[in-house]
Amino acid sequence: MEKLVIMDGHSILNRAFYGLPDLTNSEGKHTNAVYGFLNIMLKVLEEEKPDRFAVAFDVSAPTFRHLRYQAYKGTRKPMPSELAEQVPLLKKVLAAMQIRMFEHPGYEADDILGTLARQGEALGMEVSVISGDRDLLQLATDRILIRIPKTKQGSTEIENYHAADVFDRYGITPLQFIDLKGLMGDASDNIPGIPGVGEKTAVKILTAFGSVENAYAHLDEVQPARARISLAENYDQALLSKELATIKTDCVLPAGPEELCMGDFYNETSFAMFKRLEFKNLLSRFGTGVQAATAEEEKLVVLSAGEALSRLPLPSEVSQKKQTMLGLSFYRSGKTLHSAAFFDGTTACFRRFDTKEEADVFCRRLRALSDAGVCLSFLHVKEVLSLLDPDGTGFPEGADAAFFDCALAAYLLNPLKSDYPAEDLANAYLGRPIRSYAELFGKKKPEEAAEEDTFRLYLSGGARAVYRLKEPLSAELEKENMADLFTRIEMPLIFTLYRMERAGIRVDPSALTEFSSELAAHINSCEQEILQMAGESFNINSPKQLGVILFEKLHLPFGKKTKTGYSTSADILEKLQCEDPIVGKILDYRQYSKLKSTYADGLQTFIDPADSRIHGTFNQTITATGRLSSTEPNLQNIPVREELGRQIRKVFLPNPGCIFVDADYSQIELRILAHMSGDEHLITAYREARDIHAMTASQVFHVPLSMVTPEMRRNAKAVNFGIIYGISSFGLGQGLNITRKEAERYIDSYFETYPQVKQFLDNLVAFAKENGYVESMYHRRRPIPELSSSNFMQRSFGERVAMNSPIQGTAADIMKLAMLAVDRRLTAEHRKSRILLQVHDELLVEAPLDEAETVKQILTEEMEGAANLKVPLLVSVSSGSNWYEAK
Repeated sequence: MEKLVIMDGHSILNRAFYGLPDLTNSEGKHTNAVYGFLNIMLKVLEEEKPDRFAVAFDVSAPTFRHLRYQAYKGTRKPMPSELAEQVPLLKKVLAAMQIRMFEHPGYEADDILGTLARQGEALGMEVSVISGDRDLLQLATDRILIRIPKTKQGSTEIENYHAADVFDRYGITPLQFIDLKGLMGDASDNIPGIPGVGEKTAVKILTAFGSVENAYAHLDEVQPARARISLAENYDQALLSKELATIKTDCVLPAGPEELCMGDFYNETSFAMFKRLEFKNLLSRFGTGVQAATAEEEKLVVLSAGEALSRLPLPSEVSQKKQTMLGLSFYRSGKTLHSAAFFDGTTACFRRFDTKEEADVFCRRLRALSDAGVCLSFLHVKEVLSLLDPDGTGFPEGADAAFFDCALAAYLLNPLKSDYPAEDLANAYLGRPIRSYAELFGKKKPEEAAEEDTFRLYLSGGARAVYRLKEPLSAELEKENMADLFTRIEMPLIFTLYRMERAGIRVDPSALTEFSSELAAHINSCEQEILQMAGESFNINSPKQLGVILFEKLHLPFGKKTKTGYSTSADILEKLQCEDPIVGKILDYRQYSKLKSTYADGLQTFIDPADSRIHGTFNQTITATGRLSSTEPNLQNIPVREELGRQIRKVFLPNPGCIFVDADYSQIELRILAHMSGDEHLITAYREARDIHAMTASQVFHVPLSMVTPEMRRNAKAVNFGIIYGISSFGLGQGLNITRKEAERYIDSYFETYPQVKQFLDNLVAFAKENGYVESMYHRRRPIPELSSSNFMQRSFGERVAMNSPIQGTAADIMKLAMLAVDRRLTAEHRKSRILLQVHDELLVEAPLDEAETVKQILTEEMEGAANLKVPLLVSVSSGSNWYEAK
């Protein structure tokens, strides 16, 4: 027996849109609904294994129902723009997959589905209808199965209904579903029904009388009385509602079920489209033949060690313009180069190295070529600098001019992505699909994949991509006015960060161990006090058990019960601090536990035994604002608010005979706000070196400057910094523990004091709404797709981002310029001092004792001179025998 499966396009697309978080590809296209639709569709098809398949869509045009009742579906909100743009995209995807689609002016998708289902049943087929709309339950028979997908805990489950299942679940037959809508109506479709009759009463009436018409024929017997009266007064409306709810099953369609043959879903066209949309998890469904057909057929040469060198140009040939560029892709095993591919514009060459010596000779040749002026294009330049520097001599000033980092360029163009793999960039900027790691190797570990013959295809595809990406990425940077940002700041910074990572920072392991023991004692003491206060033993680390103690035994307020128990999140506990002393102890316990696990114990694993230093990683392509991030470990997140947290800095030490010099920008974001807004009052305050927080307090609280109290200054400080982040009166009120109305007065007073700040922030939001992005002083762009969201919370978040990103991005750019200037100055003056860390607005330098005073002067001059603003940039500089003392 043949099987027919038909899907309700808009219904499943809508369900997928709301069931998945927002997703976009490199082109900025929203894709979550299409991706979710395909997952549901493919799941169903794998289960059903049908012989025939089609998808039906609604058409944006009046149907016969609108002609009968003008208000039909009149209360529906417009489709969110993020979803609306995915409807034509889905149709293109389905067309590429050779899937038959139906849509017809005057009909709804339900009518098309109903017609195909009845036709299929008449032909003796088993029929499955896939829709999130329960109106389709009226179609259920012994041979027509209605399948309704539901999302539970992030996964898709499907409810199945034959006719008997409908009766078991609802107590009525499928056809009585039409009468049900006639009586109770349908708010989602604006079908009126009759007043005063809900689902329970409607089912009761239908159980007794079978239909609307029969109930009306036995009107005197209808119960309860209000339903009898309503049916008597609104019988015509019940019939109209029933007519509107009835799915048409005799539509004239261009094809019948017997013509809906299954096409070749996984073909070259659909593969290219999946690649472009970056549906990586779906690409494994395509056979290797399709993947190979979409990959380039250019010549790949596998070389021996000697041949690899002979294929590379000689440095002497560079001046003759024989070779100006190479695209390179490396795979390293630990600290050693395992294999490499390079592309010269014509031929891709691959080499697997048998020894470290072979790899080093190869890398020295590449280094010589870069020194001679050949541009080496990589995906992540900083990751390969240690390989190109096997002798540890470092790189000279200006070395960045011979490199091009494709990932870094792509990040500037779209800083919202989480990563920038070669296959995504090739799709976005070249229109050439290349095979990704997952396509070739699935979930294999890199060390396993590297031993396979196909690994050469993976590396060579990357080398071709990065060679070809330089031109379009450079053109796009030029077009978006970010070429200077890329060449003047980001590319040179790669080499400064490389030197910082190579230097690392010294740590005293014994001090860490001692600190861990101290924290363990605090944790144990806290635990005993908490259990004593609770009056019983329980697991403090279990939110479920802790919630029972706080909200059931101690009856504390603000208890929010979830499916897994009460919420004991930090914000809930902070609200409870004044309610019971046990809460403060719990917060202390959590703080000590985190300090111990993350820092006292966690940092031990990152100490290099060869030099007792931590060599972390600084990332340029993670944050959307342009700030650097730090990983393995995150040294930018060392606690600074509580004294015990600050104590961890004592374990970071300079080399013997050296001292730490720490330089920190003073209120850099507020100074940038003054400059960018042009507010004369704010500019004057900074030029005259006034206490900006005290001055704001004087204005906001309407008191003379001399009468500003420490508490007033603290509150004004919260307003000053809150304004930068677009804080709301609600957020400020919560932060200062004041009423929302009082917080609103603070903010209004602030803007009265600094009117041009208000105008500046409003202009930023208006610009972002019109253009879809904001930018820093140095033209660093931050796209804000949230501003076009149909969700109010998302739009509000977007407005806050629009206000803050230009300021935070400019601060990040100035800090990067300062790092470059300090690094160049130390190098130019042949200093032994070196930058070790950058933490937000702070630079930490390790300096020999005899260079300390000079380094303080260099830091002050270069950081304060990094940008020319309308207000002075001020830096506070200190020093110490460990990071704690220096800070």
